Amino acid sequence: MRSTDSFQFFRFFARGHENIRAEHRTTLEFTRDENLTSRGDCIVGVSASCSAFELPEWLKKHLLSEKPILVKIKLEDYGLEDNFRAFGSKKMSFLSKKDVVFRKSSFVCGRTVGINSTKAAKDLRRDIIELLKDRKTEITIDILSFTEF
Repeated sequence: MRSTDSFQFFRFFARGHENIRAEHRTTLEFTRDENLTSRGDCIVGVSASCSAFELPEWLKKHLLSEKPILVKIKLEDYGLEDNFRAFGSKKMSFLSKKDVVFRKSSFVCGRTVGINSTKAAKDLRRDIIELLKDRKTEITIDILSFTEF
């Protein structure tokens, strides 16, 4: 966790994979799995360093209070970034030890860490997605917590 006067953020990492398609219209996912089939069209990163279960307690508390977050997806080696907003829900359980999922809908399960998201996998910058089709591509994900936007 890092903090300033106006926000805190949590950082985790993932990698690209040749089967990343990022075509899902309502969800965006990072998984701890190292491999990916072509059916995983919402997955934008594998070998994630974090799951929903492993989020820090301060962030879980923030999300359970239904406050907003800003998610930054960065390919630092290429100087590229995309971001989106989402919200927490008091229904979140953070039970998944495998995945981190953001949704455009308000559906919540043990993998969900953001709802009413402004982006899903298909909405991410396509130049970033093309680079994510390489296992060597490293992804930095920052989740920033704010009281309000």
